[in-house]
Parts: sequence; structure tokens; C-alpha cells
Amino acid sequence: MAPAIPLRVVCLRACALVCIAVSSLALHAQDNPPISPAATPAAKPFDSSSESSSASSHSRDVSLNLLPRNFLRDQQNMWFFPSQLAHRRYWSPTVIVASATVALLSADTYAAPYFNHTKVFSDFNGAFGSNVTGAETIAIPTALYAIGLQRRDSYMQQTALFAGEAVADSEVLRAVLNTVTARWRPQDIYRQRNYADTFFHSASDVGSSFPSGHMIAAISVATVIARRYREHRWVPWVAYGLAGAIGFSRISLRAHFPSDVFLGTVLGYAIARYDVLQNQ
Repeated sequence: MAPAIPLRVVCLRACALVCIAVSSLALHAQDNPPISPAATPAAKPFDSSSESSSASSHSRDVSLNLLPRNFLRDQQNMWFFPSQLAHRRYWSPTVIVASATVALLSADTYAAPYFNHTKVFSDFNGAFGSNVTGAETIAIPTALYAIGLQRRDSYMQQTALFAGEAVADSEVLRAVLNTVTARWRPQDIYRQRNYADTFFHSASDVGSSFPSGHMIAAISVATVIARRYREHRWVPWVAYGLAGAIGFSRISLRAHFPSDVFLGTVLGYAIARYDVLQNQ
């Protein structure tokens, strides 16, 4: 006879469906159709000022003074999204994302023990430690803004501000979900604990696990930069490649389960592209 599923796990899966609904901001793409290829300007040098003027017509304005207002509007869009589901909108993508997350939650019990008992990734973990990757996520938008100021490149400055806005939006949602789910991290689980029963416990010394805060921030920054400079084909590869390495490091460092990283990726990408950038 198959072992009974713990009540906490049952509650989690019900909670996950609700939480994922909030994360399905990507569905706003249906309200904001993407720019057609014909309207996309030809690739220009990375510091091109004409790129700034041509792209500005497709995006909302952003500045240091406008950031608080933009942030409040983003939060309103995020937290009122479930009302769209009540009107029978966006159900298909929401169910897809929710189903994928629940499937990964089931797979966590098999993936986490491997990373808890292997030293294969010790060199990789040394290069992508928690402090290093956290600092990178902050340093990249800061450097972009500083370079933009020095070069008087308003487009680059706006990109940095959009990235900061996306991180702020994502971190609010991440903090709420972390508090609600109170999930142990893989490194918190000792032999006497069940990998299938990790939710709704007291918070660990390093915070809750679901979703990954490092990943939600990294993918938010990567998405803004990749979208804003997508005319340069190497930029999305570098941006998403670095974010992907950060995401894997969260698993190999035993800081997060695969499902934590997946949900962080969905949240960060959706908020950055469809809420902050409004699908530009």
C-alpha cells in the first residue's frame, strides 16, 4: 500500500495553485501584444543614442522620481491579477504553470538528496556562492546606471531603473510567498526529516525556500536587459546564461529545491517582461 500523503503536502499543493495564479503575470501579454518585427529597429552600436529614441515610443517612462509611482502600479497589477481568473480569463497558462510547479514539487524528493551528498560541484559552488551572486544582481544595474550617467545615455539609465523596479516588485511577492509557505531548505533537512514534508514549518536561520530569492532577482534583471538590448544578439545569451548559472547554483549549494528555482524563474520573468516592461 502506498504511504499516505502528509496533510501538509496536500495543503501545500492547494496553496501552490493559488500562489501560481499570482505569478501568472505573463498572461498580460494578451493585453499587450509584442512589437512586430517590422517595427523593430535594425541593430546599432551598443551605445547608440538613436536606439534610445526609437525604443522610447514603445515603453512607459521611468526615472528616479517616477519609480515610486511605477512600483505602486506594478503591485496593484500583481495582487489584483487573481480577479482576472474569477472572470474566466487566462486559465490555460495558469494551469500549465501550476501543473509544472506541482510536478517539480514531487520531483524534489529525488533531486535534493543527491545534491545533499555530492561534492561534484564544489568548484562551481565556490565561484557562484550566495554572497557573490547576490552582489552581482545588485552590481549589474548599478553599473549600468553609472555608465549611462557618464556617457549621457538615457536609454541605459532607464534600463537600469527598470531592472531595479523589477527586482523590487519581485522581491515583494517573493517575501510574501516565503512567509506563507515557510519551507525548509535542502540544507535544513537532516536524516530524520522527510523530504516530502518541507512546507509550513518554522523558518530556518537563512529564511524560507519557496521560491528562490536569488533566482527571482537574477531573472528579473536578465529579462529587462535581454529585452531592452535584444537587437544585440549576444546580450540575451549572456544575460539569461548568467541567470541560469545562478539558478543552478542555488540547487547545487543546497539552498533551494528545483521547484523553488523554477517558480522564481517564472515570477521574475513574468513580472519584468509583462508588468514592468509591459511586453515591450
